[in-house]
Amino acid sequence: MLKAPAPDSLCVIRLSAVGDVCHTLPVIRSVQAAWPETRITWIVGKLEASLVGDIPGIEFIIFDKSQNPYLQTRRALKGRRFDLFLHMQMSLRASMASLAVKAPIRLGFDKERAHDFQWLFTNRQIAHRDRQHVMDSLFGFPEALGIGERLLRWDIPVPLAAEQSATQRIAGRPTLVISPCANPRFRNWRSWQPEYYAAVAEHAAAKHGMQVLVTGGKSEIEKAYGERITSLAKAPVMNLVGRTSLKELLALLKQATVLVSPDSGPIHMGTAAGIPVIGLYASTNPDRAGPYLSQCWRVNRYPDALLKFDGLTPEAAPWGTRVRDPKAMDCITVVDVTGKLDELMAAKARGEKLVADR
Repeated sequence: MLKAPAPDSLCVIRLSAVGDVCHTLPVIRSVQAAWPETRITWIVGKLEASLVGDIPGIEFIIFDKSQNPYLQTRRALKGRRFDLFLHMQMSLRASMASLAVKAPIRLGFDKERAHDFQWLFTNRQIAHRDRQHVMDSLFGFPEALGIGERLLRWDIPVPLAAEQSATQRIAGRPTLVISPCANPRFRNWRSWQPEYYAAVAEHAAAKHGMQVLVTGGKSEIEKAYGERITSLAKAPVMNLVGRTSLKELLALLKQATVLVSPDSGPIHMGTAAGIPVIGLYASTNPDRAGPYLSQCWRVNRYPDALLKFDGLTPEAAPWGTRVRDPKAMDCITVVDVTGKLDELMAAKARGEKLVADR
């Protein structure tokens, strides 16, 4: 543990992705609460900055991959020194960007977990912990600084226009948001089939009187998913794929009833928004990357897929093992998902708490 007074200045690097930035924010909030006078600078990716970059009390340095980002970062930090640097991303890209940060203490992951030679870019390491959720591993940073209290708070600003647009679309009705795609580069092994989502949409509308919104980014894969789901579903589905910014998606999630999604950034945005999330997991381990406050609602077919395609059990597999077969997500059935939705809506009707305590 680093036993030192609160620093005057602190720099964090966590460039991407959206889900991991959502994991990082409560960690930074916890540091802010413990050290309210410390000036915090966060080096973050351009897309991710569109979600969190207007948070008061944090200076953001944008790492834009399209604009010679290493040079831009060096220029932004030229002549500056920080008392403490938190290297919170295990990637060579982040490590190279971190060379622009001048600080006497450079805290990173322990060598057992520090992928891509991250330990070469730090001079202090957090304590090793086995088999942690991603957010729990990130909380190892404030713990190493002597900050023990975890503050599960996001408080991401939402523009008034985005809030008003969400209010018009949802109009107080029980609403299921489906974000069907993982990052497009993972589509063959993280995304469920469109026809399955269509069946879930039909069930939500028929049994629970829910309106259904489908959301996603602007890639051709995501647009095709949105069109396919809306054409297959025998119930009205509002296709918003490619039509919402991250802020607008967050505004929708804040007013929705529940989100259904595979392992993806929107799952963790749903957690930040405070709504229950039915996460679909077969290719990745939900114990490592599931919706942090909605683990009771996850659909977990990871053990089945891991055994079927890799011949391993979760206990025997290295932590973070992914099932990369394109048929892995077919281990999840429509009944798995509609059953979770039925359980959740029944709990809601009973007035029960739907997400874990913050």
